[in-house]
Amino acid sequence: MPRRKSVEKREVFPDPKFKSVVAAKFVNVMMVDGKKSTAERIFYKAMDIIEQRTKQDPIKLFKKAIDNVKPLLEVKSRRVGGATYQVPVEVPQDRKLALSFRWVITYSRARSENTMAERLANELIDAANGRGNSIKKREDTHKMAEANKAFAHYRW
Repeated sequence: MPRRKSVEKREVFPDPKFKSVVAAKFVNVMMVDGKKSTAERIFYKAMDIIEQRTKQDPIKLFKKAIDNVKPLLEVKSRRVGGATYQVPVEVPQDRKLALSFRWVITYSRARSENTMAERLANELIDAANGRGNSIKKREDTHKMAEANKAFAHYRW
């Protein structure tokens, strides 16, 4: 992170199938070792599974799931006079998206289904319905922020 100039955001092109920038960003985050074609294959297979199971537009369900997982508040550590306080702060829009992607992918990988596409599809369906581990992570983050509300005056 440079000290002088802020880094400009790179333009992300929409994905070829759904023409969605959010889906393209998700695939980029899901990618491991630069294997984008593998990440795309997993994502599109998961979208097919979602369409078969729910009989809905998969990209709408994907966006609903991501919106459900986005956190509003998080805690940041702040040192004041030798003590470290967990200070609740609002999450910026870009970070909301990044955290929701990260949580969905992390908890998809931890699931017990056979293929990654099935795991991702089931995690997204759960998140869209307001349950699942990624939703639980958001709730835990909110609870932590709520519990430390007393230190909100240390915000900087």
